[in-house]
Amino acid sequence: MMSYSVEPQGVSVSSFDLDELNQRFDTAHPSEILAWSVENIPTGLVQTSAFNIDDLVITDILYRQHPSPQPVPVIFLDTLYHFPQTLELVAKAKDLYHLNLKTYKMPDVNTREEFTARYGEALWDTDIQQFHHVTKIEPLHRGLDELNTIAWITGRRRDQAVTRANMPVFELDNQQRLKINPLAAWTRKDSWAYAAEHKVIYNPLHDQGYPSIGDEPITTPIGEGEDERAGRWRGTGKTECGIH
Repeated sequence: MMSYSVEPQGVSVSSFDLDELNQRFDTAHPSEILAWSVENIPTGLVQTSAFNIDDLVITDILYRQHPSPQPVPVIFLDTLYHFPQTLELVAKAKDLYHLNLKTYKMPDVNTREEFTARYGEALWDTDIQQFHHVTKIEPLHRGLDELNTIAWITGRRRDQAVTRANMPVFELDNQQRLKINPLAAWTRKDSWAYAAEHKVIYNPLHDQGYPSIGDEPITTPIGEGEDERAGRWRGTGKTECGIH
């Protein structure tokens, strides 16, 4: 079992009163939540991003409204199975925002061919848990550890899934890091309204029936009336990849 260090030098998570913070910020604008985060966690603050629209809204607020002398690192997990449009968007966002981009992936596997040689054909079909562990969970925790993360920012919203309906703005992860969900109280409509107002760039797949975009082999368009995450892991019963 791998262990990960938490609470590097500086701010201690134990100094935060999560109940008080959640009462204060439960319905606050994401900009207020992120302003508090940048001010109170000047080092050790990280954003994790799959470059879906919600993630890019957060990046836009962080980098344009609350710029920092030490830009907040943005972790992107290169699973090797992203859509080409996603990778193009990552490159575009990096240039536009001058992102402090930190890309993590499986060690010693650099292509889909190498992945297949090591894990066999379509690991996502034969063992979805293992697929997510090697492509996302292990690289994420390695990245959080290497960046001496005290707190990490996610793009999750309460209205995305039943499993997220009661999600607080501030919570602790399994390693007792602070997890910040600035869009918790927002809806999909709110995110798109912000994106339209501030001309936030986004993945063109969002206009092609993909409201939530993951890995290419296991992401499908959704139909009329379907939940926005219905196209993720279709037919498997899964609602999360295991990161959250």
